[in-house]
Amino acid sequence: MIFSSFSFLVFLIATLALYGAARNTRERAALMLAASLIFYASWKPAYLLLLMASLGVNYLLYLRIVASRSRAVLVLGVTLNLVFLAAAKYLAFFTESLIVLAGFAGLAAPTESPGWMHWALPLGISFYTFHMLSAMFDAYRGEWAKHVTFPRWCLYVTFFPHLIAGPILRPGQLIDQLGELAPLRADNFRLGGTIFAAGLIKKTLFADNLAPIADAAFNNPAGLDITSAWIGTLAFAFQIYFDFSGYSEMAVGLARMFGVVLPRNFLYPYISRSPTEFWRRWHITLSLWLRDYLYIALGGNRRGGLRTFFNLMATMVLGGLWHGASWTFVIWGALHGLYLIGHRLLNGLLGRMGLSSEGGLARLLSMAGMPLTFVLVLITWVFFRAASFTDACTVLGAMFGQSVTFAAVVHFRLYEMGIVGVSALLVAVEPLLVTTLQRHGILWWWRVPFWLRGVAYALLTLMVVAFGGVTQKFVYFDF
Repeated sequence: MIFSSFSFLVFLIATLALYGAARNTRERAALMLAASLIFYASWKPAYLLLLMASLGVNYLLYLRIVASRSRAVLVLGVTLNLVFLAAAKYLAFFTESLIVLAGFAGLAAPTESPGWMHWALPLGISFYTFHMLSAMFDAYRGEWAKHVTFPRWCLYVTFFPHLIAGPILRPGQLIDQLGELAPLRADNFRLGGTIFAAGLIKKTLFADNLAPIADAAFNNPAGLDITSAWIGTLAFAFQIYFDFSGYSEMAVGLARMFGVVLPRNFLYPYISRSPTEFWRRWHITLSLWLRDYLYIALGGNRRGGLRTFFNLMATMVLGGLWHGASWTFVIWGALHGLYLIGHRLLNGLLGRMGLSSEGGLARLLSMAGMPLTFVLVLITWVFFRAASFTDACTVLGAMFGQSVTFAAVVHFRLYEMGIVGVSALLVAVEPLLVTTLQRHGILWWWRVPFWLRGVAYALLTLMVVAFGGVTQKFVYFDF
C-alpha cells in the first residue's frame, strides 16, 4: 500500500477508527502493531516471516547486550545482520563481480550469476536492519539500555509510518513514545494531516509527473543531446527529492496523527553551499546514522588528515553500496566522498591563507558554492539513476557537449520542460514558504472559516485528480 494510494486511505481510516475506540495504552499499542504487520504483509506476505524471524533473533541479542554489555554479542549481532542483508541484497552483485574478475584473470567462469540469486528484495530490509542495529549499538554504549518487551520491540521496528523507508530512528527517539500512546487529539490530527498533505502534494503533483521525464532520458541515453540530457537529469534530481522528502513528510504526518513525533529527514538540500552542508540537509537520519555508527567508529577525524580522508571515503562508499547492489551506487558514494574530502582541503587552504568565514572572499566563495554544489550533486545523480556505468557516461557526455551519434534524439515537449521549471521554482521558494508558515504558526489555517477551507480542499483534490501523475512506487522502497 503506497501512501498516495486509495487502498492506503482505506487502511488509514480503519486504523484511526479502531485506534480511537481503544480503551487504554496497551490496546492502542496492540492495535498499532497489528496494523503495522498487516501493512507490511500487504506487499508480500512471505516476507513477513523473514521480518518476524529477524525481529526475534535481534531481540534476544539486544536483551543480552543490555544485560552484559558484551562486545562479543554485539559483534555477533552485527555479523548476523550484515550477513543476512548481504545474502538478501548483494549475493548476485558480489557473484557477478567475482565472475568479471575471474574473466580478467583468464580463469574459466560462467557468464552470469545463477538466476536463483536474483530474488525480489524484501521490502524495507535496509531500513529495519539499521533500526535494530541502532538499538544494539546504543545498548552497548550505554546510551539506551532499557529492557523492552517483545511486542514493544516489534512495534519500534515495524511502526508503519517509518517501516519501509525511514526516517531511520534510534530506540530513544521512539520506544518511550510507543509506550505512552495517548488517545487521538484534534491538534495532533490537524498538524499531522497538514504535514501529510504537503508530502502528498510533493509526491502526486511533482514526483509522479517528473518520473516519466527522467525515465525517457535515462532509458535512451544514446539519444540525448545537451538540452535533453540536462532536462532529464534535472527531472530526476527533482523527482527523487520530491519523492523521498514527500514520503518522509507523509511518514512524519502519519505518526503525528497518533501523537508520535518523528524527526525531520530533509532540510532544503538543494540550497546547500557545500557538499558537507548537503549531507546535513539530505536524508538527515541516514547521514547521522553513518556518522555515529560508521565514521566515528572508524576513528572520525581523530587520527590525522589521511586517516580522516580514508574514513570519509569508506563511509560514503559503504553508504552508496547500502543504497543498491550496483557499481553505479558505489561510484555515487565515492564521488560524494571525494567532494567531502575536497571541501575539507579547501577549508584548510582558506584557513592557512587567513581567510575567515566573515571575510569578503570567503562570502563570495560561499555564494558561488550553491550552484557549484548543485551541479556536483547532479553529476552524482546520473550514476544513481543510470542502469549501468556506460549509460551514466553517455548521459554525462551529452550534458557536457558530446554530440549524439546514434539512436533517435529524445525531445521533450514544452509542458514537460514546464514541469521541470515549476519544480525548480518550488525548490527555490520552499524554504521561504515553510519559514512563513512556521512564523505565523501552522494552526492559523484552522482559524480560517470552514467554508473557505472546504473550497481549498476541493481545489486541492481536483488538482491531485486532474494533474497528479500515474502513481509510482516510492524510489527508496527499492533500498
